Amino acid sequence: QVQLVESGGGLVQFGGSLRLSCSASGFDFSKSVMRWYRQAPGKEREFVALITPVSSSTDYDDSVKGRFTISRDNAKNTVYLQMNSLKPEDTAVYYCNTMAMPKYWGQGTQVTVSS
Repeated sequence: QVQLVESGGGLVQFGGSLRLSCSASGFDFSKSVMRWYRQAPGKEREFVALITPVSSSTDYDDSVKGRFTISRDNAKNTVYLQMNSLKPEDTAVYYCNTMAMPKYWGQGTQVTVSS
């Protein structure tokens, strides 16, 4: 079945960087829109970024534009989120998701940014 495994989170200082990875299986990754979401404590899950399968067009939430970059490697069935200039408000559990199977979510990876 669909499996999404996020990794790469951790604790970083204000202004630091992390690269998250999401390894996907159980669906046609190369034909699927991939998305990153995040959920902070006490808040709803919110959209972060997406990337399309063919043109690799991207879209970002305004809060991360210019700081985060989403990319994909179809040969590895993996989507990445490069996060730079991290802020405390970026602290959240980060999840990947596919538009092809939107009901499926991984366990997420924790990102914590200290002041």
